[in-house]
Amino acid sequence: MAAEPLRIALAGLGTVGGGVIRLLTANGALIARRAGRPIEIVAVSARDRGKDRGVDLSRFAWEDDLALLAQRDDVDIVVELIGGSDGPALALARRTLGLGKGLVTANKAMIAHHGMELAGAAESANAPLKFEAAVAGGIPVIKGLREGAAANALTRIYGILNGTCNYILSTMEDTGRDFADVLKEAQALGYAEADPAFDIEGTDAAHKLAILAAIGFGAGVAFDQVEVDGITRIRAADIARAQALGYVIRLIGMAECEEGGTRMFQRVQPCLVPRSHPLAAVDGATNAVVAEGNFSGRLLFQGAGAGDGPTASAVVADLIDIARGDAGPPFSVPVAELEPLAAADGATRTGRAYLRFIVADRPGVLAEITAAMRDAGVSIESLIQQGQAAEGGEVLVAMVTHEGPERAVAHALELLRESPSLARPPLVLRLID
Repeated sequence: MAAEPLRIALAGLGTVGGGVIRLLTANGALIARRAGRPIEIVAVSARDRGKDRGVDLSRFAWEDDLALLAQRDDVDIVVELIGGSDGPALALARRTLGLGKGLVTANKAMIAHHGMELAGAAESANAPLKFEAAVAGGIPVIKGLREGAAANALTRIYGILNGTCNYILSTMEDTGRDFADVLKEAQALGYAEADPAFDIEGTDAAHKLAILAAIGFGAGVAFDQVEVDGITRIRAADIARAQALGYVIRLIGMAECEEGGTRMFQRVQPCLVPRSHPLAAVDGATNAVVAEGNFSGRLLFQGAGAGDGPTASAVVADLIDIARGDAGPPFSVPVAELEPLAAADGATRTGRAYLRFIVADRPGVLAEITAAMRDAGVSIESLIQQGQAAEGGEVLVAMVTHEGPERAVAHALELLRESPSLARPPLVLRLID
């Protein structure tokens, strides 16, 4: 007797939703063999019923009301691809799990903000909750941390988590063009949204980092603890300085378990990455995640971080796991056993920093900056001063510090905060060594 199919409802028919339909159509027989049963879409819902999405929707029931998807008797699993941390997506997720049905989502914002609530609801209902597609597109990094690295105590997870930012920075590096120009190109090519704020300001990467940290460290999701800085202030001159020093600039999400596993540090920030580091070779819209385990050593996950094919692949991989009966707690351990790790104080961390100042071109400015560094206890390793005629005679001063506490750099900048010599706020980038 043939196994009963896993029947799914699909909420959201954008790029990823269309990709899921195409993937299940193209690879249906292969997927059924690997899952042990067919996976079939029975119902769909989206805002615009008449829009041409390039896929045949006549095979599926259409629900104008999202809430009705979860209530259908012929639906086992709801796949949520609407997006947004709240609103219709969250209402559908709560309704689905409340009815004891499984949920698969690609919604990193919803998981980052409401993951603990939804995981608790899933556990109470004994229903699966899966979100592989929420982080790094088609890269199986969540599965890699939950399963492949399960025997390890992870101490650090970091990487390139936003393809839009990586495309912009690596293109600036290759062409010497400035941020605004490359952003326009990224929008024209579809790598960046019309409103790119979530990407370029670092919020998207912060959502993903909070999810990875929770899974990797057995902690509760703590998005509000992530320090976030985007790439909007990176100039072509910064890229050139980094190259001269043997580095590239990448937006890095970094999470570490500190103080014997009692505190967690999370930060998203542009960093200088040595050319010898694996992340330095990651260019274009690619994502890469590094996890460091006490027995496994360094693990590198790399691949396409977005797009209909890679993200749909992650969604369907979750469906295959559910079809096989592979569920388990959404965050590796039950919600009640997740550690409520306090936020680590970034100011206590030590490291090297790249500092860039745009200053008035007049005598004494450099002495003022170096005096502030001296008074704050910051040791300067190298310094470059260069005039920028195109910027009205303003001077770019860039320096790299020796290793030292972050609070010392912050103190130096505070000493300079009211200085009339600074034409713009300083830029601070950390070095990954």
